Amino acid sequence: MERRDFFKKSLVVAGAAAIGTSLEAASLPKDNAKVSNIAFPQKRPMITYSDRPPLLESTRDVFSQAITPNDQFFVRWHMPEIPTHVDLNTFRLKVNGEVKKELSLSVDQLKHEFEAVEFTAVLQCGGNGRSAFTPIAGGIQWGNGAVGNATWKGVRLRDILERAGIKKEAGWVGFNGMDNASYYETPNFVREMSLTELDDHVIVAYEMNGEELPYLNGFPLRLIVPGYYSDSWVKMLSNLTLTKSYQKLFFMDVAYRIPDNECECEEPGEKNVKTKPIKKMNVKSIIGYPTNNTVVYNNSHVTVRGVAFDQGKGIRAVLVSVDEGKTWEEAILHKDTLGRYSFREFRYSFKPTKFGKQKIMSKAISKSGEEQPLAENIKWNHGGYKYNGVDVVTIEVV
Repeated sequence: MERRDFFKKSLVVAGAAAIGTSLEAASLPKDNAKVSNIAFPQKRPMITYSDRPPLLESTRDVFSQAITPNDQFFVRWHMPEIPTHVDLNTFRLKVNGEVKKELSLSVDQLKHEFEAVEFTAVLQCGGNGRSAFTPIAGGIQWGNGAVGNATWKGVRLRDILERAGIKKEAGWVGFNGMDNASYYETPNFVREMSLTELDDHVIVAYEMNGEELPYLNGFPLRLIVPGYYSDSWVKMLSNLTLTKSYQKLFFMDVAYRIPDNECECEEPGEKNVKTKPIKKMNVKSIIGYPTNNTVVYNNSHVTVRGVAFDQGKGIRAVLVSVDEGKTWEEAILHKDTLGRYSFREFRYSFKPTKFGKQKIMSKAISKSGEEQPLAENIKWNHGGYKYNGVDVVTIEVV
């Protein structure tokens, strides 16, 4: 698709959807948000919270397969000013700061002058599931769908930095994209990482699922940091800056932080809580089929399908309960062919024997022993981050 006047080619998208402000108790993320009847370019109709910046959530049924299609992949932007045209003839990725030689690289150079690498990894917003928290935590009230899994292709970040020549005093690298705030006092969405955190899986990607990056998912370049929440995955990446020391930044020092304690929790209204940045994802599973309110026949054969993932330790097992958690049985895991950072598909078959509503629950366990907790055991934090309660859908047996 042409990148010229991207948003002008689309229909005008409806304004921000209303976000509930009720303080009623809830233990599960909302799962009844309406799908918009208007689609953004390169996307199917999705759950839409805002058109500026674009905030789109995937529907539950997407999670019955390991790879999330590009046109159903969630979208999360922070800044409303997104370029409506990116010209690859003039676009350059700049590398500067504590380097021996500053670089200005085109996408074509990245594709042809560096070794290409490809792997599959989960991208998840740190606030995915935020709507489960009570009192309401500030931010987009995501259900379960601010997550997706894709195969990313690009260039190792380390290879780019080595071409520039990393000065021995360099300790950090900062990442900036092309989106901007509407008001000059609003800080840019800049992230940074210690050079000690970099490995061969941290890449600058130009492809997603075998196609160039979709515009809303970060075209033309996106930082990929597998195992980390998506706030580290800077979109429309335009600048890499090496520094000697950590630079104080709003989106590192104020936003995207959780309490620095064992439970990563706090009391509402509690002040002066020591915090830390959110980084690596915790273990989680999502049921993709059946979805809530699916109607099935009594004594019919029902196959539950879903996905599980964590920060890259790998999934050891997924347990399913059809009796409200009284007993759990192990689901069948698909072969681990997509790598440790990917969704792992699971399936579980059973025959419902009672009429009426029936709950289906899924619980993932990682190879490191981390177990997905019940929603009621997840304690509150002011940002509504890192929710990973046992997933629950309710079907109707007739």
